[in-house]
Amino acid sequence: MSDGSLELVNDANAARPAHGPLTRRWTEQRWLLDNIIRSVGMDWDQPRSIYLSVPCGPEANADFAALRQRITKLADASPAFEAVARRREAKARAAEESQGFVTARENYFMASIHWGAAQWPIDENNEQNRLYNDRKRECYTKYARLADHHVEAAWIRLPDGRSLPAWLHLPPGHRGERVPVVISLPGMDSFKEMGVAMYGDRWLSRGLAVLALDGPGQYESPVLDIYFSMPAWIATGTAAVDWLSARAEIDASRIGLAGNSFGSFFGTIAAAHEPRIRAVAVSAVCHEPGFHTIFEEASPTFKMRFMYMSGLTDEARFDELRPSMTWEGHAERIRAPYLCVAGEFDELSPLEHTERLMRSLRGPKRLVVYQDSRHSVGNVPAANLGPFPPILTADWMAATLGGKTFASEKWYVEANGRIVKTPF
Repeated sequence: MSDGSLELVNDANAARPAHGPLTRRWTEQRWLLDNIIRSVGMDWDQPRSIYLSVPCGPEANADFAALRQRITKLADASPAFEAVARRREAKARAAEESQGFVTARENYFMASIHWGAAQWPIDENNEQNRLYNDRKRECYTKYARLADHHVEAAWIRLPDGRSLPAWLHLPPGHRGERVPVVISLPGMDSFKEMGVAMYGDRWLSRGLAVLALDGPGQYESPVLDIYFSMPAWIATGTAAVDWLSARAEIDASRIGLAGNSFGSFFGTIAAAHEPRIRAVAVSAVCHEPGFHTIFEEASPTFKMRFMYMSGLTDEARFDELRPSMTWEGHAERIRAPYLCVAGEFDELSPLEHTERLMRSLRGPKRLVVYQDSRHSVGNVPAANLGPFPPILTADWMAATLGGKTFASEKWYVEANGRIVKTPF
């Protein structure tokens, strides 16, 4: 931890009941959810095993193959990930004791990812969630000490005195020069430790530093009693830029922001209120004002998770909050270049809301839509034969922070890889 501000809990937090949220659909459909997981596996709602394994590298493939077999209902997830995390952590300690420091760092990194994944099904700040969070941080701290590039813990102070948890990464071989930086925001079900790959990271390999941040309500932040609110996210962009601008290694004139999934909404709000953010890239969009589709039509786990992120246990109170969750009245302030990468058939946020947001932006903009893709952009011919979405985003960010300009366009990536471009 850092300073005493992390111990502060406001009156509203102190009054919250100890149990987690509960929704009508969760109660009525839990049996159906477990049957779906038994039928189609742990990736029933999104390719979780893929996006968790990618930053770990090929050695983790066996871990996730075993996890896919073991997780046949939701209750299996936490103990399954915990078992793999403990095994990886034991391997890391043994390697470190025998001075096998490369093997140690790799296993500490993988252990951290598994500890974080074990937190995902837990929608309350109980002893188990806090234990997993502590193990995740401890393993990642040990990884950072042994990493092939500079990694350090960062705490981003909000105006109310509380501090958001983050990790600062500098590119391999950094020798003190000022470098551009990307503020990386995860989604609802992902976390900052998986935001930078152990090797060959797309941002670092292009000479960009990364501030991987859990914003208000995201993963570690609610464990610290820092919950989602629109005012908190309005303040987050400025808090992050202020912290980065004070760093000698960072070129404060070249700060970008990248947000994935619900990070596409959070990042839009943060960037709208911080003009020093010079480029914004979002993907796997969540742009529907009020978020009816994801909370009322998709897996009931999404609404449960976001209620926890908001510090609310009563569904009616959360439904009162939802109308305030909108980019409308905020996105119109953005004048920085804005890239949006989306699936044609996003099942969590209908594309019409993203198209409307893009029309409201005042600066250069590019909307890239992949034919036949769902929310998690990829795993379709358009993404395999056309530009690979994460690399397209990284190249765009590096070029834009480097001063390159571009026309405002919509790109439609067809199944054969061909890009059809139309002006905005």
